[in-house]
Amino acid sequence: MSLTARLDAYLASNDLDAVWFARPGSFAWLTGGVDASGAESGDNVVDRGGDIGVAAAGYDGDGVTVVTDNIEAPRLRDEELADGVDIETFPWYDGSLAATVAAVSPSPAAADFDVPGLDSLDATPLRQPLTDRQQTRYRDFATGVAEAVETVARRAHSTDREREVAAELRGELAAIDASAPVVLVGGSERAQRYRHYTPKAAPLDEYALLSVTAERDGLYTSCTRTVAFDAPEWLRERTRAAMRVEATALAATRAVGADSGTAGDVFDAIQRAYDAVGWDGEWQNHHQGGAAGYAGREWIATPESDAPVAVPQGYAWNPTVRGAKSEDTQLVTEDDITLLSGTGEWPTETVAAVGYDCSMERHSVLDR
Repeated sequence: MSLTARLDAYLASNDLDAVWFARPGSFAWLTGGVDASGAESGDNVVDRGGDIGVAAAGYDGDGVTVVTDNIEAPRLRDEELADGVDIETFPWYDGSLAATVAAVSPSPAAADFDVPGLDSLDATPLRQPLTDRQQTRYRDFATGVAEAVETVARRAHSTDREREVAAELRGELAAIDASAPVVLVGGSERAQRYRHYTPKAAPLDEYALLSVTAERDGLYTSCTRTVAFDAPEWLRERTRAAMRVEATALAATRAVGADSGTAGDVFDAIQRAYDAVGWDGEWQNHHQGGAAGYAGREWIATPESDAPVAVPQGYAWNPTVRGAKSEDTQLVTEDDITLLSGTGEWPTETVAAVGYDCSMERHSVLDR
């Protein structure tokens, strides 16, 4: 179903005349999806510390309208929006985004931010599954993210500081026009102590985990690479265990998605996989990931999660095993699992999913 048809169905089923999106991921999703000209997704972010952008995009069944102030309107028109998108402007000193949306919107309407008189809207279900056009964008972007991470990993040395490597990662990602809301670099000491190894002044030492979640045009890609300098013997064993859990999560996602199941169903398979690889209960020490797309995670799976498993959709599962991790962004359809965040230039190993007749190549440890 096209994005336009999906929105039309949503309006009809909820008795709405319009929907509005000001959260950055959803703004990009709408502005890049309801346009036949093939324009890139619009970016409504100036201050990355906020949840709401400087513009809101609305859909009323006929087309897209963007509301913003007079400061941002010229730039958005010139650089972020397709030709033909209507723009409603208010003076920056007299009015607000929410009040202007309320004034110009057909009624009844809903929004993904607080607008007087409008219903509340959760855009997450609307953004799934991915359209063909979004999948093509995702492939190109995710490959670039993997290239950036692998380039930095290959340049790293045991004496490098975590913060230095993180700065290099951000630079490589910026070079492909990607922002980086998550950049984690853990040397051998801190990667064993913490699951979220926010970079500090510690040296990498025996090995390092480099993990990122990067964003461009509203789409998010996550991946992790492990580089070894003089690694402990257990690193490969634990990494392989995490790889098998990840492979199981992906195989389960495909099966559950084809049967219209839930994230909790996939999580059951993840728990069984941890048991099978000898790490019973290890899942309790870190979240396992979930659906990816127009958010770092559209949802994160839990044992009781009832979030629908949509296909085709991006998924980023990220199992950890005490100092080791396996993570990539994959496109899962009813029939296939396709690696998005890969270059073909990093060492891989074939691992078998637990409980499924499915084996796949996963990224292993690079020895330096």
